[in-house]
Amino acid sequence: MRHLVLLGFLGLLLGLSSCRTDFEFTESTGKLQFSRDTVYLDTVFTDIGSSTYTLKVYNKSSSNISIPSIGFAKGATSKYRMTVDGMTENATKSFSNVELLAKDSLFIFIETTANIDDANPTDFLYTDQIVFGSLDKVQKVELVTLIQDAYFIFPNKVDGIKEAVDFGFDADGNTTQVIGRNLQETHPDNGNEYIWNNTKPYVVYGYASVPDGKILTVNPGARIHFHQDSGIIVQEGGTLNIVGEPSITDNLENEVVFEGDRLEPNFAETPGQWGFVYLRQGSLNHSIKNLTLKNATIGIYADFQTTVAIENTQIYNSSVVGILGRFATIDGFNVVINSRTRGVGALACSLGGTYNFTHCTFNNQSSSSTQYAVLIDNFLEDANGNEVAFPLTAANFNNCIIYGSNSRQLSLNKSNSEAFNYKFTNCLLKFNNSDAAFNGNLLYDFENSDLFSNCIIAKNNFDFKADFLNPAENKLQTGADSAAKETGNPSFSAGTSDILGNPRGGSSDMGAYNSIIFEEE
Repeated sequence: MRHLVLLGFLGLLLGLSSCRTDFEFTESTGKLQFSRDTVYLDTVFTDIGSSTYTLKVYNKSSSNISIPSIGFAKGATSKYRMTVDGMTENATKSFSNVELLAKDSLFIFIETTANIDDANPTDFLYTDQIVFGSLDKVQKVELVTLIQDAYFIFPNKVDGIKEAVDFGFDADGNTTQVIGRNLQETHPDNGNEYIWNNTKPYVVYGYASVPDGKILTVNPGARIHFHQDSGIIVQEGGTLNIVGEPSITDNLENEVVFEGDRLEPNFAETPGQWGFVYLRQGSLNHSIKNLTLKNATIGIYADFQTTVAIENTQIYNSSVVGILGRFATIDGFNVVINSRTRGVGALACSLGGTYNFTHCTFNNQSSSSTQYAVLIDNFLEDANGNEVAFPLTAANFNNCIIYGSNSRQLSLNKSNSEAFNYKFTNCLLKFNNSDAAFNGNLLYDFENSDLFSNCIIAKNNFDFKADFLNPAENKLQTGADSAAKETGNPSFSAGTSDILGNPRGGSSDMGAYNSIIFEEE
């Protein structure tokens, strides 16, 4: 009997606590506080949804309050969307009698999808307000979004299945494909898709494919934004021709820019946002000038027997490697690659080929001991563990900087069954060969002038430093204390300018930039 009484008493207590109804709410007096008075939703492309932004609303009074109404000033026609503490807006895009306890807060999550026609025609801003309360107790938070018009390149759907383009071959020799489509000369919305101009940005979904016999020309000032798992594939017989020009300002107004389609500041330097530029075997005579390529998985991938000339080009934040050549022919002049993630490195000259780089800067900021600024090899192992080798006809580096944060920034792997020809002339090279694994390894015989001629070997961060401006921010200009200053070979510099268009003098500097005196901040 005593147990029954005790259980009954506990049940009564639980019932009283779970059915409590003594919370009292008074109407808001218009004294809410906000985490911000204006929510700026960063630039979005027309008809493409934005990221989600957060507004926090505070009740700092000692009373529980009820907010009579939360909605948009433009009402149901607003191009904004919001949820309030997990509640979804109704057909009028508003909420009624939202309760908020004393000394408590609630979250509002805001998104938008708007067309360029919805924006103010003078500044392309789309604006609205979130309105709290009613009558004489109204409070407002401003909403501002910049809408940018664009050309959109995306695969069509047939019976619900997206188009695909050739990508490569599997182990059995069968053709593999990825989502994408061939470009068109007379696209109904974009016009001639083989000529990309600077009138509007281009946004690419999937892979834009350049088929046999076609040339994709990217003109000065063009801005290309790639969605996740997107890029460019140049098929056999196709050609990529990027013809950017030097810019006068930091806005890179004349350069071509390849980057992701996330325009928020937090994504400005995030690696691996999109795929790569893939120059397939059999594609022809590619030329890349004045390109800035950011945040790809692989920046430029030149496959077997492709030929590409790269000039005045910057590649930053690739999650795997900046340039990958596989038995390719690549000529690079004034090329800058900065790698900051745990991938492979900045430049990989793989499976042999022919490579010539002059006045280039390759930097690897990763702390991984297995990642390098430059990697060179001439073989691979097949599925059965057999070595398959290809000739490295040449790998010449002249007046280059090969540097980074860890102690060794050059990797050489050779098969003796094929040629392995390389030479570094007047290069600043970060390499500490004190490890026993390198004793007697003739590949790294820095005293052999047939392999390393007039090179400066930096064994640590203090001896023969590169003195970059700020590699963490992709600023690889060299300063007055750089070992690269006035140590280049003038025969490679005569009549040329650095990547910024500054003429090179008689005393040549290594790397893509002329050395400067840094301004004190």
